[in-house]
Amino acid sequence: MFEGCGTALITPFAQDGSIDESTMRKLVRRQIDAGIDFLVPCGTTGESPTITLEEHLRVVQITVEEANGKVPVLAGAGGYFTKEVIELAEGCAKMGADGLLSVTPYYNKPTQEGLYQHYKALAEAVPLPIVVYSVKGRTGVNVEPSTLARLAAFKNIVGVKEASGDIAQMANVIHEVPAGYKVLSGDDSITIALMGLGGHGLISVASNEIPAEMTAITRHCRNGDFAAARKIQREFLPLMNVNFIESNPMPVKAAMAMMGLCEPVWRLPMVPPTAASATRIQAVLTDCGLLKEQA
Repeated sequence: MFEGCGTALITPFAQDGSIDESTMRKLVRRQIDAGIDFLVPCGTTGESPTITLEEHLRVVQITVEEANGKVPVLAGAGGYFTKEVIELAEGCAKMGADGLLSVTPYYNKPTQEGLYQHYKALAEAVPLPIVVYSVKGRTGVNVEPSTLARLAAFKNIVGVKEASGDIAQMANVIHEVPAGYKVLSGDDSITIALMGLGGHGLISVASNEIPAEMTAITRHCRNGDFAAARKIQREFLPLMNVNFIESNPMPVKAAMAMMGLCEPVWRLPMVPPTAASATRIQAVLTDCGLLKEQA
């Protein structure tokens, strides 16, 4: 179900700071029209730490409604208190999500056994397919390949979003987990490398801006046409890089606002990129021919 390219959707806010539901619906439809393989609302790119439980579930509900069975919805459901994560996951299930993307507990830095017990409790409580999200740079904890192999014994723990940036670790993950376990890149720029090792796709930030192109990269890789994938990557690598000139999702939301796709509104502690960063973002968008697009 969760192969190819999935978009880690931004959460659009109106000028008053509320969820911009009409824009959210437009963004989801835009993704589907571009051929995206699946959608990921309420991840960290969706500013999940700064939206309420009610808002979180509403964004998932809107995504499910607009997807309307055309593409799967992998809803974000993570946190640092296992009981609350389970309650959030249960809420996402009630909203109709097809699966859960669950980031590792952050700040409290559990041991590998703690991680195993956390995901075990989640898997036993909620029957939806679960994709583990390992992103040490933002959570302070790494999910080791051996831990992922243990977790793969649960039928509904079906994959991992691997955002360690460590290619050797990714190779070891693919080696240790069972065949069919979905190993997805959490970094746009190294998707081709991961898929060359046997990975199954990508959960992307850049596909907010260029869903068709990021989807094409993963489809070319799945078809074994890595030359075609590299050609697209060569064109859009500056965009993939500039999206992380400051903390995600500040740059990608700024870029999408420049493209006329959303309002440039974040919730604290997220703030607009600096003027210098905004100038670089605009220059990359211009070079990539993306400023002609309007909402």
